[in-house]
Amino acid sequence: MANPLDTREELFRQLRDFIDRMPSLSTTVTKVMEVCNQPNTSPNDLNRVIALDPVLTGHVLKLINSAYYSLPNQVTSLTRAIIMLGLNTVKNLALSTAILGTLGKEKSQCFSMDTFWTHSICVGVTAKALAAEKNVPVTLREEYFVTGLLHDLGKIPLSNCFPEQYQQALDLADLQRCSLVRAEKMIFGFDHRLTGKMIGEKWQLNPAMLACLTHHHNPEAVPEDKQGLVSTIALANLFANIFAIGSAGDIHQEAPVVEQIIATAGTPWSRVSALLDSVQQEIEKAQIFLQIAKE
Repeated sequence: MANPLDTREELFRQLRDFIDRMPSLSTTVTKVMEVCNQPNTSPNDLNRVIALDPVLTGHVLKLINSAYYSLPNQVTSLTRAIIMLGLNTVKNLALSTAILGTLGKEKSQCFSMDTFWTHSICVGVTAKALAAEKNVPVTLREEYFVTGLLHDLGKIPLSNCFPEQYQQALDLADLQRCSLVRAEKMIFGFDHRLTGKMIGEKWQLNPAMLACLTHHHNPEAVPEDKQGLVSTIALANLFANIFAIGSAGDIHQEAPVVEQIIATAGTPWSRVSALLDSVQQEIEKAQIFLQIAKE
């Protein structure tokens, strides 16, 4: 009889190999991240990098002219788009469309990818709305959206590498009415947060995003300087799951975890649930991210 520990180590090795084979982010996107992380970067610096990539240029212009931003006049100049959106937002748009371009076309035998991405968009939109509630500066709110959009990436390789075992985890979570994280740990010995962390490290995401991929079910575990973003993503994820907007397989919420997340985020649930109507309207606008990724 196989030792469960040996089996888990073998599963982890296969998962590591799968993630190692995943495409890296494009040279342009990597350069965009580098340029935006330099303290004295100007819109012209970013313009020079993006202008060399016609696909990314098209994505930025398509996004700024979409209902997501609802601008009164069409923007045709890349430089103007960068000035209007701000460096941080353009960096996040470049990153999200690149990642969705890589993983947005993936299929899963275990759950519908349409409902998975609806869930992900809902978390992004809700996180951005919660950031506005908390008076997070406008220039930083797009990071909340993008991080929410990407928070569950770890489920994709996990369910694609091991569809049979992942289905067992989904069935077990339903049978025991427990969180999917708990069921994943029972089946695999690890869960999608670890897989998300591995992907984030491969793509060299910033420490705050990495913390969200790793701790969106336990935000109390992160250092205080990252807790604002992580606890907001955790709360937005809870919102999407409780109101069943899309689904990434996490149907049952455990009361102690729910209470801990709400306490850590420091936002009363009544204020969170009041966002429902506006979030549903914003989800429609944010579908543009998936449309661009599938082009």
